[in-house]
Parts: sequence; C-alpha cells; structure tokens
Amino acid sequence: MKKTILAAAAMAAALSMTTPTLAKDKLLIGATSASSSQYGYFVALSQLINAKVPNVESAVVETGATVDNLRRISRKQIDLGLVTTNVGYQAYAGSGAFADKKIDNRLLFVYSGAPQNVFVRADSGVTKLTELNGKRFNPGLKGSATEKTAEAVFKVLGIAPDYVRGSTTDIVDAIKDNRVIGTVKSGVGNKLDGSTLDIATFTPIKVLSLDAEQKRKVAEAFPDLSVVDVPAGAAEGVPAYTTWSFGLAVHARPDLPEEIAYQIAKAVFEDKTVQSGALSSLKGLDLVKMTVENGTIPLHPGVVRYLKEHNVSIPAKLMPKSS
Repeated sequence: MKKTILAAAAMAAALSMTTPTLAKDKLLIGATSASSSQYGYFVALSQLINAKVPNVESAVVETGATVDNLRRISRKQIDLGLVTTNVGYQAYAGSGAFADKKIDNRLLFVYSGAPQNVFVRADSGVTKLTELNGKRFNPGLKGSATEKTAEAVFKVLGIAPDYVRGSTTDIVDAIKDNRVIGTVKSGVGNKLDGSTLDIATFTPIKVLSLDAEQKRKVAEAFPDLSVVDVPAGAAEGVPAYTTWSFGLAVHARPDLPEEIAYQIAKAVFEDKTVQSGALSSLKGLDLVKMTVENGTIPLHPGVVRYLKEHNVSIPAKLMPKSS
C-alpha cells in the first residue's frame, strides 16, 4: 500500500513538472510623467486590469504622454496608453503634426472630458460669444492646446477679440484687475477648474455658450473636437451651457486581441471605485457616455462588442470600418 502511494505521488510530481503553466499576456501601458496626477490614474487602471482581466499582466511605463504614446503604439513598444482625443484623431487621419505619417490606433475609452470653458467678468456686459469682438480677452494659457484651439474656433465663428497673452497667474490677476474681461480655461470634467473658481470668488463671472448655429459650425469644422452640453452646476449659480471639448482617453494598437479589449472595456465601464479613487473628478461619471460623446476615432472591435451587448447606440464615426 505504501509503495502504491509513493508511486502515485511520484507520478503527480512528474506531471506537474511536464504540464506547462499558461503564460499570461503582458500589456504595457504608456502613461505620462510620474509627477502628473494622470500617472496615478494609469497605475490604478493597471491594477484594475490585473485584477479583472483574465490571464493578463499589465504594467505602467512613464512616457512623454500623448504624442510619445502614439509613436510607441506605432512601434509596438506599448499596447495602450494616454492619448487626448484631438491628437488621437490627427494621428489616425494623418493631419496636423501627423500629416507626413499617420498612426493607426483605436479608441478603448474616454475617461475624462476637458470642456473648454469661455467665461467673462459678469460686469463686462458680454452675454454671448459674438460680443467678444474687439474686447481684451485671453484665449488660453500661452502656448497651450487650449489657446491654439480657441483661436481656431473663434476664427471659424468670425469672432475677433483683442487677444491678451500670458501665464495662468498673469491672466487671473488681469481679470481680477479688470484689465482683461475673460479667458478660455479647460474644465475638470463638468466642473470649472480651480483658477476659474478663484476668479469667481473675487468677481462674479458668466460662462458663455455656443448657440445652435455655432454648434453646427464647430462640429463641421473640427472633427477632432466634440461639442458638449455641460449641465447646470459647473459652479454655484452657473446654468447649463454648450462648448467645445476634447477628452483624455486610452487608445490602443489596432491589433490588440479583441478579447483583451473586450475584457478591459468590461472592467473599466463596470468599475465603481478604483478609477475614482485615483482621480476624484471621475466619481459618478458615466464612462460609457463619456466615450460615446467625446471619442473621435473608431473604437476597438472588442469595445464595440461590449457596447452592443449593453444596447449602447454607437455614432457612425466610432464604428470600425469592418463592422
């Protein structure tokens, strides 16, 4: 009897040595500088993937953010990463800085919107965008994407303010001193950012909205931007308004396996705590809605499969060409 037991144990040991353990698929996620709050979000995303996506092991790589991530995706050095929706579109379409070399990439999800909030001092008397003509106005932080985009939008709308340039600190002080009537500033989700709220505590402000015709013009002229309706409550007393926006998103290489993309979508869209724990502005946000409204390039087929299973209406521009 003892020999039989020993023989069985020896056979089991031999089988354990010869039966291979299934290797996990390794994913590299391109983030941004480790000093950025966004880096913490991608660490949380990696943890979520490791916990919820079967047979996958992910790790975060510090990178130079959007453009660097897109180039790494094209070289297959990373599998997915942080990409702003406007630059992701330019890479996909071969426009802007990517006119000479388009980069094929696919949208997984948008995790945060960046509405471009146009606001003025309430005592300026300006109540609509067209009234900015000739007024001393700042289009955004000097050298920023906000500044460049605001100028392009105003040009399409036929609006010509008297532009005043400067750093955030310069412009905040200038608005408080009434040397400039207002500015354009990226929001934090559906909320006004800290510098805008700082101004609002000093002097009442008014957020300006696109009208119906302006919405149409922006949507037609800028496929890399989204036109979004921000609900009332961006700050105390601020009513609902409409503006242009780009999003903070996660894009992937087009040949990322469909099942992995599907499982990532499931983990991200159904998570209620991990992501908001890393970025408090995500608390209560509907990431499916955020993705459908702010996405600018085709979704990965795995994400499309998840959304279709949940009866989500997908805009034509987000559908893969083969679907």
